[in-house]
Amino acid sequence: MNQMNSPLIRVGVFYDGNYFLKISDYYYFQHERKARISLEGLHEFIRHQVAEEEDVDVRLAQVTTAHFFRGRLSATEARDKDRLFHDRLLDDILMNLGVCTHYMPLKTRDGRLQEKGIDVWLSLEALEMALHKTLDVVVLIAGDSDYVPLIRKLNTVGTRVMLLNWDFKYEDFKGETRVTRASQHLLEQATYPVAMHAVIDRGLQEQDEVVENMFVTQSEPAAFAPSTNGFNYAGATASTPPAAGAAGAATPAAAAAAAGAPRVVRTSGPTAAGPVGTVGISTIKNLKNGFGFVIMPPNNLFFSYADLSEGDFNDLREGDWVEFTVGRNHRDEDCARNVRKVAAPNLTGDEDVDYEPAAVGQALSATL
Repeated sequence: MNQMNSPLIRVGVFYDGNYFLKISDYYYFQHERKARISLEGLHEFIRHQVAEEEDVDVRLAQVTTAHFFRGRLSATEARDKDRLFHDRLLDDILMNLGVCTHYMPLKTRDGRLQEKGIDVWLSLEALEMALHKTLDVVVLIAGDSDYVPLIRKLNTVGTRVMLLNWDFKYEDFKGETRVTRASQHLLEQATYPVAMHAVIDRGLQEQDEVVENMFVTQSEPAAFAPSTNGFNYAGATASTPPAAGAAGAATPAAAAAAAGAPRVVRTSGPTAAGPVGTVGISTIKNLKNGFGFVIMPPNNLFFSYADLSEGDFNDLREGDWVEFTVGRNHRDEDCARNVRKVAAPNLTGDEDVDYEPAAVGQALSATL
């Protein structure tokens, strides 16, 4: 049969945003690929997968609509937690790819931010799109059994469902075991369940071009800030920000100096960090799964991949010298922001100091 005479296969992609961003985090920090998932590359993979399952030429499998659902902080909360930039960057990425965004405010219950109602909203939107845009295949990127009624309803209107799901386990920076696995009931209801962890591992081993293109190949900013409530932002496909010293860019030290902030951290006061906005230099104590600590006795400063102002978190090593700005996290604790790797400082003068970060901070403060 001449496949070009076959009808177009209209595909709608629906993201459970929190689920997808956890997946992208896994490939960036845990998997040997050490790269984020590219949404553009993922959509191309979906076209090929749908074409294979529907037995049509890939040119006839087209993503005609895509929707991204997740909870989000209010503008005031995002500002207070230094997240406005990260939220805006996520919006830019999705907007440039033509993905329609759907956000619901995160609700605080029992002292924790919780995402409520996203699954219902996604289900209603997917069913409406399937009916009004006569989608042939709905691709669901989710793993929760709450989506089982959606799949059943889509089946009644003649829309096939492809479920992209992942199965993996790892140990997080706290030493706790994290497991991501799709509901078995959900897998049983889907027309085309796709075990993405197996497809990706096999494709990377065989150097499959479509699978290789599912990952970002260039360095990118730490776009999506993690938080202890589990709503991690990750998975961007953005360009690298201007390098330090480039036109329109400024290092944390230059910005702090322009604002009149102290140039280096002091070792006096309740902690060695100094007031918020102070720019310091020290070494990295340890790194694990996207998190680390900057040595600053007596309270070492926590930072995450989202706190990097330039470079790639996976390029950092324990013992590296970094420059940072003292900040405060959502628990009102000292932390390191705007972290960037720098050369080891050259001490001048007659200072008799051990080559330790705290001592370097004192010596530098005396010479600058």
